[in-house]
Amino acid sequence: MDSRKLAWLCRELADNKKAEDIVVLDVRKLSSITDYFVIATGTSEPHLRAITDEITDRLRREHDLRPRAVDGTVRAAWLVLDYFDVIVHVMRTDLRERYDLDGLWGDARRVQPRKTRRVSS
Repeated sequence: MDSRKLAWLCRELADNKKAEDIVVLDVRKLSSITDYFVIATGTSEPHLRAITDEITDRLRREHDLRPRAVDGTVRAAWLVLDYFDVIVHVMRTDLRERYDLDGLWGDARRVQPRKTRRVSS
């Protein structure tokens, strides 16, 4: 699966669990580490867990993809799922505002969907 498709799939899976303010950033011209960031907000520990579980479980089950690394914890309110070409950040609102990844990577292009499609559970 190409990195753009994977990023958009991660975005859809986060949306399945009602993640808020989901953004996909194309960082290919700005970073040699990854192609895309997916940034999503969860409102509580259970919500953060539901979002990350949806992404990891569905990608493993349906596409045989596993994150290369997982960093952070639900208790820390910021989890990072590293799929090499796509890095997913799932964080609580206060941490998202404090660390401002959207602003830090403000030169990155925001990826818009090619067509509207929802991945069902």
